[in-house]
Order: sequence, then C-alpha cells, then structure tokens
Amino acid sequence: MRGLEKMLAAGGLCAAMVVLTPLPGSAQTATATAPPATALVTPPAEAKPHRVVLQVNTNDPATMNLALNNATNVETYYRQKGEKVEIEVVTFGAGLHMLRDDTSPVKDRIKAIAEKSPSISFKACGNTQENMNKAEGKPVPLLAQATVVKSGVVRLIELQEQGWTYVRP
Repeated sequence: MRGLEKMLAAGGLCAAMVVLTPLPGSAQTATATAPPATALVTPPAEAKPHRVVLQVNTNDPATMNLALNNATNVETYYRQKGEKVEIEVVTFGAGLHMLRDDTSPVKDRIKAIAEKSPSISFKACGNTQENMNKAEGKPVPLLAQATVVKSGVVRLIELQEQGWTYVRP
C-alpha cells in the first residue's frame, strides 16, 4: 500500500485513475464491454417513410407544373435510394383548377404521374368545390385521380401536425 500512497502523493488524481482502471483482459473489462446478447440478434428498425405535402392554391400553370416537378423529383430521389416516400399535392382556392377535369392545364401529366407513381396522391378541397359549384350553377367535375377532402387548409394543418414536410412551390 505504501507504493500506492507514494504514487497518489506524487502524481495526484492521474495516478489514482491509472491504478483504479481495470487492466485489459481482466474479468471486469470483459464484462463491462460485452454487448448484451439481444443486441446481436435484433434486426434494424424499418425506416419511416419520408412524407411531403405540396400546396397549390393558385390557378397558375407554372406553379402547377412546379408542384408536379417537385413531387416527381422527390419521388425519384427516394426511390433510387431505396427509401419510402409519401407525397400529397393539396389544392384549394383557385388551385383547384389543377384537379378540375374541365379546366386543368396539367391533367395529362397528373394522369401519367398517378399511373407511374402510386406514392403521389392528389387532394381537392371540398369547400372550394362547393363554392365553385354554387358560383357556376353546375357541378364542378374533378379528375378521377383527385380525392376530395373537406378542407384543403385543414388537410395541410393535420399533415404538418403529423410530421409531414410542407412545401409551397
């Protein structure tokens, strides 16, 4: 014990740490560093899908095309990486024209995208559709690829609250 006392007096705390640290190969070291047996057989958790919502609220073909470009580029990027992605294009207000069968300047692109990329979906605001029905005095026809939600703005809120990434082209 005298050697230890001399080392402590001469070297202070550093000497104490050297003396108190278990030697490699000792039972303490092997027990302290061995991973639990379950860690060796637990498969990695499946990655969560990336989730993106794009807003279109203007009757502007350039904005509509930009939203479609964003959606397809994101889908292609993650598909090439082997990762899952969910994308919703939500339309409301004047943006509902994007999903109207009679006025959409991008309906052919939407049909092609929907056939090729099931991870991309299109939502139409029911409130806007009702208002357009009243203003035009007739039912407003939507593309077959469109799904009506009660409120486009509420849909955006709910998806963001669920952790979706919001993009406005």
